[in-house]
Amino acid sequence: MTTTTIAPSVGEATEPRKTIIVRGWQDHLFRALARSGGTLVLTLMGLVGLFLIIRGSSAINVAGWSFLTTQAWDPNSHHFGIAAVLSGTIIIAVIAIVIAVPMALGTSTYISEYAPLALRRFLIGTVDLMAAIPSVVYGLWGFFFLDEAIVPIAQWISTNFGWIPIFAVPGFDPNDPLASTTIFTSSALVAGVVVSMMVAPISASVMREVFAQAPIGEREGALALGSTRWGMIRTVVYPYGLGGIIGGIMLGLGRALGETIGVYLVISQVFTINIHILHSGTNSISSLIALRYGEANPFETSALMAAGLVLFIITMAINFGASIISGRSRSGATAEG
Repeated sequence: MTTTTIAPSVGEATEPRKTIIVRGWQDHLFRALARSGGTLVLTLMGLVGLFLIIRGSSAINVAGWSFLTTQAWDPNSHHFGIAAVLSGTIIIAVIAIVIAVPMALGTSTYISEYAPLALRRFLIGTVDLMAAIPSVVYGLWGFFFLDEAIVPIAQWISTNFGWIPIFAVPGFDPNDPLASTTIFTSSALVAGVVVSMMVAPISASVMREVFAQAPIGEREGALALGSTRWGMIRTVVYPYGLGGIIGGIMLGLGRALGETIGVYLVISQVFTINIHILHSGTNSISSLIALRYGEANPFETSALMAAGLVLFIITMAINFGASIISGRSRSGATAEG
């Protein structure tokens, strides 16, 4: 792109003159490709939503608004809804984010600010590799190891914090040495921990890239004024990377909401709203679809498509909300001036 600006002559008013921009064919080609790519993505997303609406319309017409409030799932008797699986989806995602965000923030901060150069390269590759591990591997880890290993922790939490409703476990008596521990397995907490292991590397990669772009001048200025390393990070790096932090959290939340196999392998599916995260039994929309789709009749398939439509709308709303928030709190906005 060639830009030509006409400067004012001596004695003339210093009003801004028009800038003449001459674009070559390369610029026009790039603009066309960029626009067509963006349009294609939006078109595909619209077609996905339209497909789910069409395929799920039969079930939606039968269930109506009760589709969002009914806990049972029995499409064959026309008594079905996603209240239980939707609440389970949200609970698992929230648990995953609560665990993953501190891990991601701490990991990205250490890699970008504290780690030696040689170790930094190794850690970057390791975190990126963790993000590429298939979810079924995390699910198997949760099923064969975490499900049993987390029982003592869950028991301790329930014993000491059981007065908080979400940590209460109905039917568990901490004073009974013969109490069964299976009540703590296949819970929302186990699923949340498994999903957090998938979310943390993605969020950490986004945050790390943004932190690394914090202005060197502002870093050195803070240190020159007597700030500690942590003080510089808190007053320069974090404000500059606020948009990246929010974007990483929202990207991880979108992943947590839609996770399927990892959740399917570790939970015990129930169709009642279970707010007790340590108690066995929970569900999610994605795992419901994975469980029932293979043997579903046409009407149940329509009901599953309707459930997928709700998950699609929630995920899109979160992504658009993240874009708006990140745009308003763009990286560096609070670190300037």
